[in-house]
This record gives sequence, C-alpha cells and structure tokens, in this order.
Amino acid sequence: MTNRFPLAVLPTPLVPAPRLARALGCRELWVKRDDLTGFALAGNKARKLERLIGAAHAASADTLVTGGGPASNFCAAAAAAARVAGMGCMLMLYGDELHPHPNLTFARWHGADVRFTGDPARTSVDAALDRVAAEVRSRGGRPYVVPRGGASVDGAAAYVEAGDEVARQLDVARARPITMLVAAGSGGTAAGLVADAAAARRPWRVVAAAVSRPPGETATRVLTLARGIAERLGLQPANVSDVDVRDARGPGYGIPSDEGEQATQLAAATEGLLLDPVFTAKALGLLLAAQELPGPVVFWHTGGQVAALAHLVGLSRGVMAT
Repeated sequence: MTNRFPLAVLPTPLVPAPRLARALGCRELWVKRDDLTGFALAGNKARKLERLIGAAHAASADTLVTGGGPASNFCAAAAAAARVAGMGCMLMLYGDELHPHPNLTFARWHGADVRFTGDPARTSVDAALDRVAAEVRSRGGRPYVVPRGGASVDGAAAYVEAGDEVARQLDVARARPITMLVAAGSGGTAAGLVADAAAARRPWRVVAAAVSRPPGETATRVLTLARGIAERLGLQPANVSDVDVRDARGPGYGIPSDEGEQATQLAAATEGLLLDPVFTAKALGLLLAAQELPGPVVFWHTGGQVAALAHLVGLSRGVMAT
C-alpha cells in the first residue's frame, strides 16, 4: 500500500437502515457511513487523499495540482488536505466562475490557487493540469498531479482497505449482503471496491451507479483502475464480469434526477440521511428505478454534504445550486 498521511477517522460506521429499506421496498439495507470520515466534510475523498498526500510527500512534492468543476467536492477536500499537509494547492476548474459554490469558497479559504479553463467541457481540465504543473516547475516548485476526482491507482487503492473494513463489520453484524451499491463519477471508489471484491472473493457484487459518464465508459474506467490497483498491490485482478455499472445519470451530470430527489426525501424522512443530488442521491435512486438489485444491500454513503446543502438552499430560492 502507498504511503499514508492520516486524515480520516476510521473505521466509519456501518448501520442498518430498516425504515429506509421499507420505504424503498428493499429486503434489507445497510448504510456504510463514509460521509462520516471526519475530515473537512470530505466524505469518501478523505480516504483517497490520505494516500495521495502520502504519495506526494514520498515524491518530495510541495504543491498539489488537481481540478474538476466549480462545485467539486474533491477539489474542496484536496485544498483542505494540502493545507494540513503543509503543501500548496492549485486547482484547475472547467468553465468560468459565474456563481461561487460553497465548495469553491471552502477551497479558497484553505488557500488554493484557483484557475478556470474558460471551456465548459470537463475534459478541458485534463490538459490544463499539465500546464499548471509546468508552471509550478518553472518557478522551482515540485508539483504532484492528481486527476479529477482523485481517480488514480494511489487514490482508488484506499477502497481496497475500505472493502476489508466493511467485510469485518458485516461479520460482526452477521449480515450477508448480496449487493454493494456505490456512486461512480470518476470511478475510483467503485474501482477500489471491485478490486477488493475480486481479490478476496467477496460474496457480494459491487454495483456502480454511473452519474457522470455513459455506463460503458464508466465500466471501462472502473475495470482499468481496478486492474491497476491489483497490479500495484499484487492482488488477483478483476475480470470484465466483476464490473456492474448501471445508468443513473438521469437528465445529465450535475442535474438532479426525479429518482434521486425522491430518494433524498425518503432518506431524510426515515433515517436522517443527507444526500447530495450529484452522486449519492442518484445512486440510492437506483433502488427506486426497478433496477433489480438483489438484497440485502449495502449503500455506500460517500458524502457530499456541502453540495447537498447548497442544493437545498438553491431549491428554497428557486434556482439550481449544484
């Protein structure tokens, strides 16, 4: 495993959600509370950033370079992690700054140098990261570049350990899930869980809810990352059949879906869970969308509270704030 810079409070709780299960018509539902990793509202990003910051320190880097969207949970968490680790942080965001999102405000408060590509395409960030890294080097700095969402082998490998963590918790609870349900944007979290399930021959199937890219593209990313993790850690690699990706995009990335909004209301009313409209709501919404996901189910709550609250504020004002 890569070097680790401690950030998260682990293990995160695994809790039964019987009221939500009944509301969703699910046989049995557990929630893995990775929204409670305990670092800067980072959710699942805290596990990844422990390894990414550790790898950056091992490479003697002094500046974390990454990017995403203006509302990115990962970018906000990366800025906080870099600050705590004594590093600089440069963020490249696609598009232009129109209405500052709380995550962007949070990143700047932690000292991040924020730039915009001026191009609404999310892929515009990728080439820009190399340019920013070159800029850091030109002034004598030592950059460590992290792809959008922290979806690198170093970052995603954290979820192999998370898979082992939940396996131990399930044994204690004497629970026997058939499905592990998780949102997949850049695919790192799902890839780590797939790598763990394949290597340890877990009795469950990881189902990834594609919220960003088409399911086929998401599946390719997840499998590629999972195999990279296996190679890095010396594990049995995943096969194509180990990757199960379902389409949860709804109207599009970052646009709330009807199933997601319904799932959000049910999760809040039954278990007091706060879901964000971009990732967790759409993932849980699969249980409302006749996706034939066999139970018992473990739903990975990956966080996104800042985005969730921004969305609620936006709804109260009659505008979308995701």
